[in-house]
Formats: sequence, C-alpha cells, structure tokens
Amino acid sequence: MQPARSLAAALAEGTVVLDGGLSNQLEAQGCDLSDDLWSARLLADDPRQIEAAHAAYVRAGAQVLITASYQATFEGFARRGVRRPEAAKLFAHSVRRARAAAESTQNEVWVAASVGPYGAMLADGSEYRGRYGLSVRELERFHRPRIEALAEAGPDVLALETVPDLDEAEALLRAVDGCGIPVWLSYSVSGDRTRAGQPLAAACEPAAGHDQVIAVGINCCEPDDAGPAVEQVAAVTGKPVVVYPNSGEQWDAGARRWRGGPTYDPARSADWAASGARLIGGCCRVGPDTIARVAALTGGGGWTPDG
Repeated sequence: MQPARSLAAALAEGTVVLDGGLSNQLEAQGCDLSDDLWSARLLADDPRQIEAAHAAYVRAGAQVLITASYQATFEGFARRGVRRPEAAKLFAHSVRRARAAAESTQNEVWVAASVGPYGAMLADGSEYRGRYGLSVRELERFHRPRIEALAEAGPDVLALETVPDLDEAEALLRAVDGCGIPVWLSYSVSGDRTRAGQPLAAACEPAAGHDQVIAVGINCCEPDDAGPAVEQVAAVTGKPVVVYPNSGEQWDAGARRWRGGPTYDPARSADWAASGARLIGGCCRVGPDTIARVAALTGGGGWTPDG
C-alpha cells in the first residue's frame, strides 16, 4: 500500500527490506533479456511481467521496490526509435508498475526509481569501470533529464545505484538538486574501493552533508565486501547505510552465463544491521526466496510462496 511515512522516517525507526534482482526474477518468469535495454525493454513490450516480478518480491516481504529504469535512458530508447515524449512515458510507467505491485499488500511499500550509471546506457560493461572520459558537468547533463522524468512520476525515493566512481556520484548529486525527491547513493565496489579504484571512504564524503541523501552505501558487489563497506560508510557519513550485494556468482562474459555458486548468506544481514545498515536487500541473482529469509531475520513482511 501507499506508505504513511517517508522512507527516511522508517529508516530512523529500524531496518527496511529491499527487493532483490529484477532481471533474474524476470528471467525466472520466462522473459528474454538478451537486449541492450535489458529489463527496460519490457516497459514497452510486456509491462505486466515487470509488475509480476515486483509482486513476487512484495510477497517475499520486500518493503522497497526498485523500478525497471536502471538501463532506461532517452539515448537508449532513441536507438530503438522511441521519441522523447514516449520515452518519458516509459520512465513514468516504471514507477506506476512498481506502485501497482505495492498496492497488493496491506504493508507499507516504498517505490525507489532506479537511476543507473552512464555506463549502463553504453551496455558494454563500462558501468563497472567508470572513468568514461566525461567531465562532471557532462555527466550531469546526461543524468538530469531522466531524473526529472522519473521525479515527475512521483516515486518515494531515487536510487542512484551501481555508481562506479566519485565523478559520477558528484554529477548525480548535482542532477538531483531541486527535484524534490529524496535519494540514496550506492557505489559498486571491489574490496574497499570503488570500481574506478577510489577509496570508498573518500567517495562517500560528498554525500555526508547532503540533506537530500537519506542513505549511502553499496550494491552490485561481492557479498564478502559488504560487511567492511557498511562499517566504513557508516563511520564516514553518519547516515543510514544501504547494502544490496550480488549473489556471489560470477558472470562469464565470453560464454554469457553465470558460473559458480551463490555465497550470499541472509544471516549476514543481522551483522550488517548491527554495523549501521538500514536498507538491506540483494542485487543480481538474489531472488525472492533469499529476500524472504532476509525479511524474516530483520522483522520484515511475511512470505507467501508462489502457486
């Protein structure tokens, strides 16, 4: 249902459960995501699948749903012949589909509009490297139009997520200024550094005094990196920490398949919470069953299995 409190107010009271990976749930529903637009393609082609994926996480106890707009950009849609007015409608559609899924429960569920990094639009893996050769000003110009389109759709928060470097974080924080929507900022990391190689602690400093930022943290990283990162972010920013790592499986780009087994252990969520994490969930390959266990361990909503 529509939440009665702001997400910031909920974080001040305790732990809030995020959803898991949207793409893996869509694939589990039989969707083909072998496309540069990834899950964003379904905003136009089959939005009912997106709503169904969100609903699976609601049943698992997720209290925050992240929209299917991570890979959605005006530039990416333009390559498919989608003009800007129609693309803006698709951005808004991503928020509406998540909101519709949230209405399926009597529990409070917040909608986070995903704002992925510049490299996600390129669809060449550069989102995990950063350092695109663009200035902060150029990155700000890229991000601002879609942030404005998403903000106009009325999400509860903007998820500035999978950010690979400090330059892009600064550009995003400039681009959200004046949009009227609170944000969280989460870096993709390797060890104690951003994907671009900057110390995570230093990268979090710009968000520390930013009133619009209600949480800072990490996502789309190895589960083993999460615990130390939560401690660092909490110490530097003094803000609630957001943490949603991947399953721990490894993507083989050549074979285009995942290898290895999952190492994400929901039991770690208690340790993350003790270190300052208040938004806890999962990213790539973390599904509803895992989120259900996180919810059970952190006091989130109950789990109703499919079928």
